Amino acid sequence: MTMPKNLAKTDVVIVGMGAAGGVAALPLTNAGLKVVGIEAGGWLNPRDFAPDELRNGTRNWPQSVQKAASEAPTVRADSSQKAVQGGHPMMNAVGGTSMHYWAQSWRLNPWDFQVVSATKRRYGEDRIPAGSTVEDWPFGYDELEPYYEKVEFAVGISGQAGNVKGKINSAGNIFEGERQSDYPMRPLRTSPFTELMTDAAHSLGWNPFQGPAAITSELYDGRPPCQYHGFCNKGGCHVQAKSSTAFTTIPKAVDTGNLDVVTYARVTEVVTDNDGKVIGVNYLRGSEEFFQPADVVLMASYAYENVRLLQLSKSRSFPNGLSNNSDQVGKHYLSHHQGSPVIALFPDNLHNWYGLPAQGVAIDNWADDNFDHSELNFIGGANLWVHTDRKPIGAAKMSTFGRTRSWGSDWKKFIMENADKTNTAYIQKTTLPYETNYLDLDPQVKDPLGFPVTRITASYKENEKRIAQFSQDMMEKWYREAGATEIIKTGLGTVMGASTHAYGGTRMGDNKETNVVNRWGFSHEVPNLGVLGASVMGTSGARNPTLTVQALSWRTAEYLVANWQSIAG
Repeated sequence: MTMPKNLAKTDVVIVGMGAAGGVAALPLTNAGLKVVGIEAGGWLNPRDFAPDELRNGTRNWPQSVQKAASEAPTVRADSSQKAVQGGHPMMNAVGGTSMHYWAQSWRLNPWDFQVVSATKRRYGEDRIPAGSTVEDWPFGYDELEPYYEKVEFAVGISGQAGNVKGKINSAGNIFEGERQSDYPMRPLRTSPFTELMTDAAHSLGWNPFQGPAAITSELYDGRPPCQYHGFCNKGGCHVQAKSSTAFTTIPKAVDTGNLDVVTYARVTEVVTDNDGKVIGVNYLRGSEEFFQPADVVLMASYAYENVRLLQLSKSRSFPNGLSNNSDQVGKHYLSHHQGSPVIALFPDNLHNWYGLPAQGVAIDNWADDNFDHSELNFIGGANLWVHTDRKPIGAAKMSTFGRTRSWGSDWKKFIMENADKTNTAYIQKTTLPYETNYLDLDPQVKDPLGFPVTRITASYKENEKRIAQFSQDMMEKWYREAGATEIIKTGLGTVMGASTHAYGGTRMGDNKETNVVNRWGFSHEVPNLGVLGASVMGTSGARNPTLTVQALSWRTAEYLVANWQSIAG
C-alpha cells in the first residue's frame, strides 16, 4: 500500500462544503485563516438544473449518480432485525444539500432548547417519555439568535417576522422567539390555494403565516428573484434564486484568497498523532491518496457521514473511533417524523400548478409547547404546512381516493378531472432521542471502497406516534374548514429510515459523559476537532434543521477565530 502524498499544511480543514461547511468558511477566511475545504462532489452551475421534472424529480439527478448513492445506510427498527439497504438523502456537490433542498429556513423556537426543564416545570417530573435520552441544550435560543440573523442576511432569507424586539406582528409567527430584526426580504408570494388555506385558518381562530425560505423574493446580493416554476423541489435553481452556499458564502470565502476547495475528493480518515491530537485528514482523489495536514479539522459531512467518519477513524488513542472513548458517537440519533401525511380532495380546482414547496402557509399553534398538553399523553407537537407545488408527473401520481382503480381509462378520466383538486400536507413533528435509536457501522454491508456503511437502528416511539395522530386530526380540521370533501390519513410509521432531517450522533452538551462535543461544537476528547451539522443537535423541534445548522456553524467558526491559540496550539 502506497503512502499518502503529503500536502502543505493549512490552518483549517473543513470536511464537506455544503450547508454547514459552506457557511463556516466565510467567518474563518474573513479573519485571515487559511482554509482547505474538501468536497466529495464538484461545482454545479445553473445549466445543470434546467427545469426538467423527469430528470430532477423522477430520475433524481444528480444524487442518483453520486458517491452517496453507493454508500446508502442500512436500516432496521431494532437490534433484533437484519438491516436492509435504504436510500441516501445526501447531495455530493459544492453547496451540498443546500443545492437541492426545499429551502424552508426555520429558526427553532425557544422551547426546543429547553425541552426537559420546560416540560418538567409546566407538567411535572414524570412527563419525559420513558427511554428518552433528551437533554436541554447547553444554551438557550437567545445565545443563538445573533447567529441566526447573521446567516439570514449572509445567504438571503425571505419571510415575515412575527416578533421583532418584542413587538408582535400577527402576519408572522406570533410564537417565534424574539428577533432583533426582520428578514432581509419580504416573504415569497401567496397563491390562490395558500390564500384559501389562510382564510380557513383564520376562521378556526388559528394564526397562519407565510413561512421563511432561503429563496430570493426580490433582487438580493446580485441574484434575481424566484421565478416560481418549482422545478427546484429536488434540484438546484437555474437562476440562482435558491440561497445555496454554492452561490452565497462559498464564493465570498473564495474571493478572500484564503479558501481552496478540493473537489471530487473523499476523506477516508481523520488522522491523529500519538497524543490523540488531530493533525489532518487522508483523502482519495481519483486513484491518488493525499494527507492534508492542518491545525484544526472541522467535520461538516452530514449527520450520517460525520458519525461514520469518526467511527472509521480508529487509532491507538481512540480504538473505538475518534472522539468515542465515552461511547457517545452514534448515540442520541433521531430523524424528523416527516411521514404520515394527510391528503385532501376538494370539489373545485385549487389553481396550484407549479410554484415551489417553500411557497406555503404554516400553522404553529400545535407546534412544540405552544398549546396546553396537560390532558394529552405526549409532549411536543407539529408544524402544519401546505404549499403551492404541482407539476404534471406528480399530479399523475395522485390518489384516486378509492373512487376508481389506479390504471386504465377510468383512472385517466379521474386524473384529468381532479389533477388540480388535491393537496398533500407537509407536517413536521417533534422527535425525541431514545436509548434504542443509534447509528453504528454495518458489520456486513460495505461501500465500493470496502468501508462499512452506516447502520441506522431506530424506530418512532409512542410519543412521536401520538404527535402524528394528533397533528393529522388538526390537519383534517384545517382542510375541512377550507372545503375539502375527502381526507386520507396515512399510516403513523414505525421504522426511522435515512432522512434529509437527521439529527444527533455527535450531540452537543456540557457533560462529556453524554455528549461528543462541547457547547461550542468542539470535541470533549480532541480539542482541535470540531463538528458542524445537525449531528450536534439534541432536539429537532417541528422544524427543518438547515438554518439552525448554519447558525451553529457560524458560531463555532467565530469561536475558533477568537480562541485560535488555545484550540490550534
